[in-house]
Amino acid sequence: MGSVINPLNPVHMKNCVKTLVLLTILFALPSLLAAQLKLPVANGFTADIKKVIEDYPNRFINLMGEVKTQHEQSTEYFCNFKINGAEEATVTRYSSKREAVVSWEAVMFTTDDFEQAKKKYKAFYTQLNNMAVTLGKSHFRLRGDYETPSDDNKFNSVLFGFDPTSADIKKVKVELLLQYKAPMDWQVKIMVYDREREDEERGKVEE
Repeated sequence: MGSVINPLNPVHMKNCVKTLVLLTILFALPSLLAAQLKLPVANGFTADIKKVIEDYPNRFINLMGEVKTQHEQSTEYFCNFKINGAEEATVTRYSSKREAVVSWEAVMFTTDDFEQAKKKYKAFYTQLNNMAVTLGKSHFRLRGDYETPSDDNKFNSVLFGFDPTSADIKKVKVELLLQYKAPMDWQVKIMVYDREREDEERGKVEE
């Protein structure tokens, strides 16, 4: 006759526990993966944005790729540095009699669903706010005030400053935008730029 399995046998109990643990992990794994896919990858995204900000003193020269478009007062370049999760990124240099005025911009998310765009906008804000960055030999943290965006406003933004403040970095600004793009899309963008730019150059609503 075959041997009878004794449920109180320590070996059998250990095997049962292992099986239960394995089954629990297998059932939980799809939910964990789904949750991770809903938000930007924190480590990769924040590390990439830090690299962008920290290249600001170099006037983004290390991020400039080939020329994308050229205008009378500005030249737009493809960004040669891949930002985690970005749809596209560009560097723009503006004509100036003084030091070159520059900006960097990345389109992070595009959708025709305002609620989805709002969630992404809040997720990016959470990662950017209080983020530590280094400019030169000084260390700072990004600080910005969040306001819940409304689809009645075609242009929503959070303007980040640096804490502590310093004369050396008073011109550089980091901005998170949620703006309408005709005919029916919403875009989440991140910009790093010189404060000396004109207001209409911060971000344009496409009618």
